[in-house]
Amino acid sequence: MSHVTHPQTSIGHVHLKVADLDRAIGFYSGILGFELQQRMSSGAAFLSAGGYHHHIGLNTWESAGGTPPPKGHTGLYHTAFLYPDRASLATALKQVVEAGITIEGSADHGVSEAVYISDPDGNGVELYRDKPEPEWPRDTDGRLAMVNARLDIEALLAEAV
Repeated sequence: MSHVTHPQTSIGHVHLKVADLDRAIGFYSGILGFELQQRMSSGAAFLSAGGYHHHIGLNTWESAGGTPPPKGHTGLYHTAFLYPDRASLATALKQVVEAGITIEGSADHGVSEAVYISDPDGNGVELYRDKPEPEWPRDTDGRLAMVNARLDIEALLAEAV
């Protein structure tokens, strides 16, 4: 390996092509609670948490009225939204359930707890929280030993604020 990325590098935002801008804003803002920072008349919108310029970009420049890509094709698997704690994840999950959105999967990965849904355009969305690092499972050599165990959705929902 000739180069190692700086350890504080992170993903700044995701920008998605959507079929219907209002519908997408309704999902990301109305259900997940991201705040609309700017809407451009040319078919784009920018949303964030905490007043940042944008964590999510949405546009219909090449996709207005389009359909999701068929299963079995390449593309985005999911966008993952990291919540600061279990109660915040539970509250987000409660909003999803109350909106009637199908939970497509969930898991306790040992390092994190995750719930999987899709947005109205069929883009995968992961809502998760990291467990404290001392709780992460490790093998006898000290390497991560992530798992795909059952997540108790009802217990998580009980922690919603």
